[in-house]
Parts: sequence; C-alpha cells; structure tokens
Amino acid sequence: MIRAVVLSPRTLEAELRDTLLWRHNVLRVKASSTDDVRRAVAKDGADILIVDSAHPEAADATIALRNDPLTRGMSIVALGRSEFGSVHVDLLQAGVNAILPLPPGPDWDDRLMRLVNVPVRRVTRFKVDLALEGGRRGGEAFAGRALNLSVHGLLLESRNALEVGEDLRLDFDLPGAHGPVHGTGTVVRETSPVLFGVELTSVEGDGRVRIKRFVESPPP
Repeated sequence: MIRAVVLSPRTLEAELRDTLLWRHNVLRVKASSTDDVRRAVAKDGADILIVDSAHPEAADATIALRNDPLTRGMSIVALGRSEFGSVHVDLLQAGVNAILPLPPGPDWDDRLMRLVNVPVRRVTRFKVDLALEGGRRGGEAFAGRALNLSVHGLLLESRNALEVGEDLRLDFDLPGAHGPVHGTGTVVRETSPVLFGVELTSVEGDGRVRIKRFVESPPP
C-alpha cells in the first residue's frame, strides 16, 4: 500500500482518477495546510508528498516541509497546471523533487513511481561532460563534477551558471568498473551559485541498472 499525503485546495479526482494515485493500492490523505501534512506524516508516515501548485501557499509550504526534520528527506512532487513558468521555478527552488504536469501525460505514472521512495544516494566525485539542450544556449558544452548520485538524479558542481528548468545532455564514466552512462537531465534546484540538483530524465541502455549497482556497492 502506497500512502500519499496531498496538499491541495481541490479534490483532484476528476483530474487524476486515471493515474496511479487513484488506484486501489494507494491511500490518499487530503491536507489543507502544512500543519495537516505534518500531522498526517507524524501519525502514520507517508511514501510521497504531493503539493498542488494551485494551493495559495504551495512554495512556502514546500520550504517549510524541506526544513522540517520529519519531512525533509521525503520526495515532494508538485502538480503543475500551466506551461513551465515562474510558479514552477519557485516550486523547484523551494525544494520539490519534480513537477508533474496536468493533465497527466503518458509517462506521468512512471515519473511518480520513481519518486515514491527517496532513492539511495551515494556521495562520490567524478567528472561529468555536459551540453545544454534547447533554449538560447543550446549546444553550449562544458564540464562539471557529480558530488552525489542516485538512480534518478545527481548533485552537480559547475562553474558554469545554470538555470532551473534548463535541459542538459550528460555523459560520465562511473568510478570503478561500472562503465559509461549517457542520458539527459533537467536542472531542478539551485543549491548555491555552483551547486545544482539535476533530475535524470532519461538514461540510455542499461545505464540506470549500472548506476544502481554503483550506488549500492560498498565504497573501496
């Protein structure tokens, strides 16, 4: 049974009844405020937190949940109700792991399921070759360093300024005998002027399997 705590001013059934969130093995707990979310998590726990961007305090609530020891380590997913814009940037900077658009697209459930449990993350340090995709800087290439890694994302150190929402091409060799990884990602958080959270949106071949092996293997 998956337990999802949903912060929203709406019931959401009409918009999400065909998604994973409305299946029989998902228990949804409705919350109207940050305090409601905390009480629900303190009482029975949660596997994922959902924040509706239509909530008038969506960004502030996300910041509060990220700063609360009870919820800071949990996956927080925002429901996006428009084209990518300032509201989405605010939510990503506040600390959501991803924004899933409404109405749901074909990969909506897969993206949500990847975030149901915060994946194991390994502290590491290796070079990442990067190239910006699309936008006014499309094609610009540079290098950075991964400081930690999970099967769904990494913390990137880069002296080249990046913006939340920018798409990247990533190529890197995993330390040891785990092999090269090629894929794409989106900048979802700016932690500092040189540190950025990147969601791995796609990985070629068996790249995620090799990342999982690396992350779960004991350090030398």
